[in-house]
Amino acid sequence: MTATDSATALDELCVDTIRTLSMDAVQKASSGHPGTPMALAPVAYVLFTRVMRHAPGDPGWPNRDRFVLSAGHASMLLYSTLFLTGYDVSLEEDIERFRQLGSRAAGHPEYWHIPGIEVTTGPLGQGLSHAVGFALAERMLAARFNRPGYDVMDHHTFVIASDGDIEEGISSEASSLAGHLGLGRLIAFYDKNHISIEGDTALALSEDTALRYEAYGWHVQDLEEQIGLDDLERALRTAIEAEDRPSLIVIRTHIARGSPNKQDTAGAHGSPLGEEEVRLTKEAYGWDPDKHFYVPDEALSHCRRSIERGDELVAEWKQLMDRYAEAHPELAEDFERLVRRELPQGWDAEVPRFHASGTMTATRKSSQTVLQWAAARVPELVGGSADLAPSTLTHIEDGGDVEAGAYEGRNLHFGIREHAMGAIVNGLTLHYLRGYGATFLIFNDYMRGSVRLAALMGCPSIFVYTHDSIGLGEDGPTHQPIEQLAGLRAVPGLSVVRPAGANETALAWRYAIATADRPTALVLSRQGVPTWNPAAIPDDAIERGAYVLRDSFREGSPAGESTPDLILISTGTEVHICNQAADLLEAGGIATRVVSMPCMEHFADQDKAYQDLVLPPACRARVSVEAAATFGWHRWVGDDGDTVGMETFGASAPAGALYKHFGFTAERVAESGRAVVERVKSNRGDK
Repeated sequence: MTATDSATALDELCVDTIRTLSMDAVQKASSGHPGTPMALAPVAYVLFTRVMRHAPGDPGWPNRDRFVLSAGHASMLLYSTLFLTGYDVSLEEDIERFRQLGSRAAGHPEYWHIPGIEVTTGPLGQGLSHAVGFALAERMLAARFNRPGYDVMDHHTFVIASDGDIEEGISSEASSLAGHLGLGRLIAFYDKNHISIEGDTALALSEDTALRYEAYGWHVQDLEEQIGLDDLERALRTAIEAEDRPSLIVIRTHIARGSPNKQDTAGAHGSPLGEEEVRLTKEAYGWDPDKHFYVPDEALSHCRRSIERGDELVAEWKQLMDRYAEAHPELAEDFERLVRRELPQGWDAEVPRFHASGTMTATRKSSQTVLQWAAARVPELVGGSADLAPSTLTHIEDGGDVEAGAYEGRNLHFGIREHAMGAIVNGLTLHYLRGYGATFLIFNDYMRGSVRLAALMGCPSIFVYTHDSIGLGEDGPTHQPIEQLAGLRAVPGLSVVRPAGANETALAWRYAIATADRPTALVLSRQGVPTWNPAAIPDDAIERGAYVLRDSFREGSPAGESTPDLILISTGTEVHICNQAADLLEAGGIATRVVSMPCMEHFADQDKAYQDLVLPPACRARVSVEAAATFGWHRWVGDDGDTVGMETFGASAPAGALYKHFGFTAERVAESGRAVVERVKSNRGDK
């Protein structure tokens, strides 16, 4: 046997080890997708052992190449490869317990549960779209920090995408934008295996995907079935050289490669091969069929050379950073701060304060002012809108636009691509920047999957939603959000903040930027609201979730020392209506408290003592007021309370006419309050 033959045999052994680990894990779990890891094992092997610049011993190395398994159902491909190349993943506790409670080897890869998992994937199309965010962040950071002779940010993002990823609309949105922006550091494999759950992809897919991506502006190579290890490496090297545009490498693979009876069948896609088929497949590979989770020493030793190579890369980069710090100390300090995910010291020392005023100002307009303040103090704050910046008012003044070949700016133009915008914002945020994306609240429906993934990952993305109610007016019910607030509030780990005026808006932006472990949805109005006295708004109003904006008045009782007869609870643009209603109610002898609840989820997280301080249990007469679906409010108003909200879709008319028509007036709220007070008295037997 020649040296070349020996090397080839070792390569094949390593590839087959990825395959057998994947087969065994899925079989033991009686659940999972074995076929795709078996087909793509050569791709993962070439990426992790020949091409990618990564460091298993220092997996968080800032300049590492990123790998995204957009085909998240093939998770065992990633777990097996990470284990073999030396990442912190256990064969016994993780891989052998694949898809079991407590195992870090979840059914689909979850962000950083195992080092080397750069993003949560599984919902198809999301991985590729988040990867666009990674590639964009790399170019933006390179433009900011790299200097001649000092390429401190200089890496690629590699993706494996399936037929399902290609079919999802989000990947089309993101891929189109990636081509437009010329993101040459993005390289994706398209695994064209012709298999979906229902059968051959020809049932629903007949396009020329390669031609479509060429039209997007991508560099495309179609290897067909020429996918030997050397062929794959050559294609990757060619893609790396195409620096002015992203690359797609199309490969025709065979699902469950080597399985005598399951290769190229839908049965190998989402189900275990079966004990007998696993045995037959191992025999076809020349393996002992009675060995399970077997890792040959020579395969492990060969793959673990990635650790030494990675350590060398990290050492070289750290030496570069030392020289960089001497030549450009301020840039180096700022770069390292971003990597540590720390905000500039004292950035929020002087949060904008707006004087009390009866002038009606939309919270989106107040947000515009606050955003300029924040952008001046937090240079990593970047973002844009889905072609709505003049309406959402989220353009950073003098921030510059991000364009193909010019990535120094801070303003992104996502086009009408809400779903991709959400994923790209997440990718930017995971890659050391603080990203935000803006659109109308109604169009949250188009990007909900990306928002949910941000919450699942604990990624502190900022989603800005304006035109938050029927108050947007004449555009009518197609554009007027009703159920969207309730839907967002139902997402675990998402902070939904609907501020009642300029000062709450300033605190909301401060909260969103300062938060490191969860996303925030800022929900802002088109119509105006008065500006409350800043002294009446506690500094922790957003963190607490709710507070007493106006306390009740009762003749002869010291302020704040008596239980109110009635509590009006509201958010956003309806708070000032509650204040007007309180005037009417107080004039009639009903002591009324007004509570602003900018973040329902945060208030729910407070201890009972604080909740009882704001909403005394003794006061059972409560009315919530919000120009949206009432779902979720009954928890706070109780069985004796009432909700003033939307039970139908809206209509096309000016905002004032709509608020009157649907009952969002001081008179209607006061009427509801009186009825609740009488009902509570009657239930108690009061005269």
